[in-house]
Amino acid sequence: MKILLDAQAVFWWYSDPAKISKRAVSMIEDGENTILVSAATAWELAIKTAIGKLDALSLVIDLPRYLAEEGFEELPVSVSQATRAGLLPLHHRDPFDRILAAQAQDLSIPVLSNDRLFDLYDVKRLW
Repeated sequence: MKILLDAQAVFWWYSDPAKISKRAVSMIEDGENTILVSAATAWELAIKTAIGKLDALSLVIDLPRYLAEEGFEELPVSVSQATRAGLLPLHHRDPFDRILAAQAQDLSIPVLSNDRLFDLYDVKRLW
């Protein structure tokens, strides 16, 4: 199964995996699953680090290498996904999470996140 991680899941996987549910950890560790990280997540982590909301400079600087080491795959954002995100109902005002919701809808894949606002969109949320 393909699973799209949100930024919080990526950050916690890197910095403090104990904050991730046991179910989510087992899904990430399951070699049968393909773990995806969106370009939007990289952008979110970088912005939040730059403005001081997140202490993740080493993760941001080394994110491509880190993702490769973990066996995670990069997921680009397409124009159609960006358009879809812009047209989603405003249940979630976070533009990064709206992109993830649009990508999950477009690819028919679940989002691994503890953010219940994903439940308001037509996507499956795992945690």
